[in-house]
Amino acid sequence: MKMVYSFLCLFFSMHLNAQQKNTKVHINHTAIYVMDIEKTGNFYSKIIGIDSIPEPFHDGKHIWYKTADHVMLHVIQGANEKKEYYKNQHTCYTEPDFNGFIAKLKGINWPYEDVNGNKNSITTRIDGVHQIWLQDPDGYWIEINDDNY
Repeated sequence: MKMVYSFLCLFFSMHLNAQQKNTKVHINHTAIYVMDIEKTGNFYSKIIGIDSIPEPFHDGKHIWYKTADHVMLHVIQGANEKKEYYKNQHTCYTEPDFNGFIAKLKGINWPYEDVNGNKNSITTRIDGVHQIWLQDPDGYWIEINDDNY
């Protein structure tokens, strides 16, 4: 009887732990609303370097990108005008070849700046992480850094 009781306790404990893991809130995706899906898609694919993944709509108005395991960026066509966004509302990507990324931006004349808005400058955070800021074709702010955790 003791063995059955121990087994049941173990079973329910494992079952509750599995349920708790599945109920934790986590980010699934972010979405941006853009004017020109092709132009913005090229930015995220070719400049930022994110891989696209299949999307369910197949209507030419959506591009989905995998940004991490089970995390996506959804780019959605339909904005009528470019808007102004605050730099503090941004998406950040870590780039392992930070200097190579900056060289790529310079090679295509894509503007970037430090956190204070100084053109072609790099911010070094207090923890030693380097970061730059740039905007996508629709004005969304992107931070690129070399944080290696």
